[in-house]
Amino acid sequence: MSSKAKPSNDTITPEDAIDPSKALVPSVMRVNEMRVNTAFWPKIGRVAARIPFAKQVVSVYFAARDPETPMAAKGIMMGALAYFVMPFDAIPDVLAGIGFTDDAAVITAVIATLSANIRKRHQDAAQKTLERLRDA
Repeated sequence: MSSKAKPSNDTITPEDAIDPSKALVPSVMRVNEMRVNTAFWPKIGRVAARIPFAKQVVSVYFAARDPETPMAAKGIMMGALAYFVMPFDAIPDVLAGIGFTDDAAVITAVIATLSANIRKRHQDAAQKTLERLRDA
């Protein structure tokens, strides 16, 4: 067996992250939620000042955690958030200037598709949270 790593067949693309036929599979939903629970706040803490869509990402997070958000919407939101926190994605986040463009596209698509589920209270909570992070 070769010591070289093979490319993974289960690499998630931006389209996969919010595809209901994938994001709403119960086992995928559980994995996505675990990823988000573990990595979301540490990543936001590191990158919030560098990404112009930080408020939108945190708004989606609060909407996904809201008990009033329908389960299907939560599943797709968690898929997008899991994609955001993944260390390896379509465009690595370490690439200056373009590293977060795929993440921004996924979050933009979720907001465009599920905007009715992202309420003003989620946006207000995101704004307050980001202000606290910046002041810390």
